[in-house]
Amino acid sequence: MGVALITPFKIDESIDYDALARLVEHQIKNGTDYLVVCGTTAETPTLTDQEKEDITSFVIQTNAGRLPIVLGVGGNNTKAIVEKLQTSDFKGVDAILSVTPYYNKPSQEGLYQHFAAIAKASKLPIILYNVPGRTGVNMSAETTIRLAKEFANIVAVKEASGNFPQIDDIIKNKPKDFMVISGDDGITFPLITLGAVGVISVIGNAFPREFSRMVRLALQGDYDNARQIHQHFNELIQLLFVEGNPAGVKSMLAVMGFIENKLRLPLVPNTITTYEKIRIVLNELNIKC
Repeated sequence: MGVALITPFKIDESIDYDALARLVEHQIKNGTDYLVVCGTTAETPTLTDQEKEDITSFVIQTNAGRLPIVLGVGGNNTKAIVEKLQTSDFKGVDAILSVTPYYNKPSQEGLYQHFAAIAKASKLPIILYNVPGRTGVNMSAETTIRLAKEFANIVAVKEASGNFPQIDDIIKNKPKDFMVISGDDGITFPLITLGAVGVISVIGNAFPREFSRMVRLALQGDYDNARQIHQHFNELIQLLFVEGNPAGVKSMLAVMGFIENKLRLPLVPNTITTYEKIRIVLNELNIKC
C-alpha cells in the first residue's frame, strides 16, 4: 500500500509542515509500504513550483530513507516534463508517477508518444497513472500494454478508471513483472483478487495500519479476513469522495486531530452535513479520534 499524501494547510493557507511531519511519521509507524508525494491528493494544481520542491525535500528529509518515495511528475506539456526529468535532482526519489495528459485530450497514439518520451528521458522507474474522471482521457489497455512491453523502466500502472474489463485485460496481457496498482480505495480488494498488486491509497492517510493489513491479507489469499476489513471501511470510503478528493480525507484527518480542515481554492472543505456523517461513522467504527 502506497499512500498519496495530502498537503496540510494552516488557516492562512500556508503549508503546515508540522502536520506534514506528523502524517509522514504516522505512515512509517503503521505499515505503509511507500509514500507518494505531490500527487493529485496533494492539491498540486494549487501549489507553486517552489512549494512542490519544498514539500518534496521536506518529506525526503523527514522520511530519512525509511520508506521508498514516489514523486508525481506529470502534466499535459510533454516537452516541459522531459526537461524536468533531464534537469532536476531526484536524489531520495525512487520512482515517478506520471498522469495521462489532461485537458488537451490526446489520442491513444498521442498518449503512447507522450509516455515514450518520458520513458526515454527518465532515469527512474515510471508508474503510469490513468484517471479519466479527472483528465478527460482514458488510456486503453492496448496502449498501457504497448508501453509496458516496449519500455523496461515503465514498471506499473495506477489504474483509476474503475473499468473492470479494461483492468482485467491489462492484468491478463501485461508482461510478467509489470504491476497493476489500484487507484481507487473502494475497489482495491476485488482488483487484488483479479491480480492487482496493491493500491495507491487516499484513506491510507488516516488508516495506514488497517488498510495495509487488508492489502496484505488479500495478497496472501486470505480473502475472508481481507473482505471483512474492506466491508468495515466501505461506508467511510464512499463518504471520502462524495464531495471530491481530498476534501473527504481532510475532513477525516481534521476529525482525528491531525490537521486543520483547510483546502486551497477552487477546492473547498466538505459541507457540515458530510463532515458530520464522517465524524459519526468514525465514532461508530470505534476508531479513536
